[in-house]
Amino acid sequence: MRVLLSVLAALFGVQSERNRQRDFASASPLPYILTGLMAVILFVLGLVAVVNLVLSGSV
Repeated sequence: MRVLLSVLAALFGVQSERNRQRDFASASPLPYILTGLMAVILFVLGLVAVVNLVLSGSV
């Protein structure tokens, strides 16, 4: 859960310095990388869904 919150905060640019230092002190960056990739993919899919919904309603 901590990794997810850190990744979401970093994606929106509101990561605190204390949390950033804690994240960089962790042993492995792999959980942050995988969580970040999943978050970006979900974000893009969400945008595609919203655009398709808007475009289908405007026809």
